[in-house]
Amino acid sequence: MPKVRILYVSQEIKPYVSETEISHISRDLPEAMQKEGFETRLFMPCFGTINTRRHQLHEVIRLSGTTFMINDGYYPLSLKVTSIPAIRMQIYFIDNEDYFKRKFQTHDANGMLWEDNHERMIFFTRGTLETAKRLCWQPNLVHSHGWFSMLTPLFVKKAYHRDAMFSNAKVVLSVYDQDFEGALNTNFAQIAALEGVSPKDVALLKEPTYVNLMKFAIAHADGVIIGSPKIHPELVKHLKCLKALKFPVLPYQEPEQKVKAYATFYNKILNA
Repeated sequence: MPKVRILYVSQEIKPYVSETEISHISRDLPEAMQKEGFETRLFMPCFGTINTRRHQLHEVIRLSGTTFMINDGYYPLSLKVTSIPAIRMQIYFIDNEDYFKRKFQTHDANGMLWEDNHERMIFFTRGTLETAKRLCWQPNLVHSHGWFSMLTPLFVKKAYHRDAMFSNAKVVLSVYDQDFEGALNTNFAQIAALEGVSPKDVALLKEPTYVNLMKFAIAHADGVIIGSPKIHPELVKHLKCLKALKFPVLPYQEPEQKVKAYATFYNKILNA
């Protein structure tokens, strides 16, 4: 019987960027799931803060070169990869000269959100899904970590739902206590509306605050995991209402309980 495949999409994975709650679990969880019998692959943006030489990232020429049109501009994909041989786990990095060669990740030197974060998110998400297609690696479940990856549920469920690679994929996302202040570009909803995505699907992105972005992602997911002991109060209330309607929500799990609880939750979603 083939292994269940889990595609992890994260805004940050240790040790390639600073250690955070998200980067820790995005690195440790896939390894733990492999030991549980799942097959995993990981994707993250190739931020300019990553030391590609030290971490032995190399470009995969045969999978690079795909060009995406975003907001009337054309941007080529450069795919880099590294692996952890001891556990046979590959990590893919979505790169583009215009979007990711900056020495700061999601905020500039003054702590302000990059004005084009919405475009960078679209490029990262499309790059991830298109690369999985070109690898002929069909996931059974996609798990997104961090707000920068929160377009994944929409794209899997709407823009790629007729693609055989993703037509049966379930989507889970984790909600963390790692948000942003202010809002993303108000042009977000307009340029996120790919073929298969209706204006109604992206209505919450017309005011792209952190809370609205997360509610938007949750609306297109099959289940939610609370990844931090505390999350935004409005999201606590929102998830409580959804749980009352039988929407699958996994409460926060202590570290020693995570692996078993997550594996059980994955199987619940896959068998729903």
